Amino acid sequence: MKTFVESSRFKISVLLILMTVFCFSLSVFRYYISDTKVFLFLNWNLFLAWIPLLLSSFIIAFTIRSKISLFAIIIVWILFFPNSPYILTDLFHLRARNAVPIWYDLIVILSYAWTGLICGFMSLNDIEKRLSDYGKKNIITGVIVLFLFMSSFGVYLGRFLRWNSWDVLNNPFGLFSDIVVRLIYPMEYTKTWGVTVLMGIMLNFMYFTFKWAGTNDAKELQPENKSLNGLEQF
Repeated sequence: MKTFVESSRFKISVLLILMTVFCFSLSVFRYYISDTKVFLFLNWNLFLAWIPLLLSSFIIAFTIRSKISLFAIIIVWILFFPNSPYILTDLFHLRARNAVPIWYDLIVILSYAWTGLICGFMSLNDIEKRLSDYGKKNIITGVIVLFLFMSSFGVYLGRFLRWNSWDVLNNPFGLFSDIVVRLIYPMEYTKTWGVTVLMGIMLNFMYFTFKWAGTNDAKELQPENKSLNGLEQF
């Protein structure tokens, strides 16, 4: 049996930590050579992207017997999960600047976006595993697909309407109003649903590619390998 240090979870976690340090170093170096704080905000965005992973890791690491406590954590997780893919939209800030070449800024933004996205996908995979204890596989898959579309809607709220996760507490009525009016009059907000649907489809493709990329045909080949081992012993 593999130890935690030998597990793929530990290795990916270490890589994410190293990638986070790399991202931070890129932004600090950019600040050093340009004396501008243009992309320092990405560190805050990446911190927010880590929160869903920390929450899901807590759910996986500790046995939470109370369903109410579990689903309360998942609700908080849903509120913060859009912060992970949100960094993809920070590409809007990419433009030519005199102090730093545009290719450097591109690497900076992509590094943050990739790290945040993997944090989000790992956390979503954790939630999927945890929810699998409470429902059939097809139903849970449908819930995950829904979460990804909800996340793309959250990205729209954050990027274009400038709402934040904590506005659920700071200004719940304003946030609720913006959401409800788009549900009641969808044809008047085609941009909202265009972003939500298209980004939701993209995130679903990306997540399930991420999820299935680690699988291979080892299990299918296992019986054949056993037979070969038996022949070799014979």
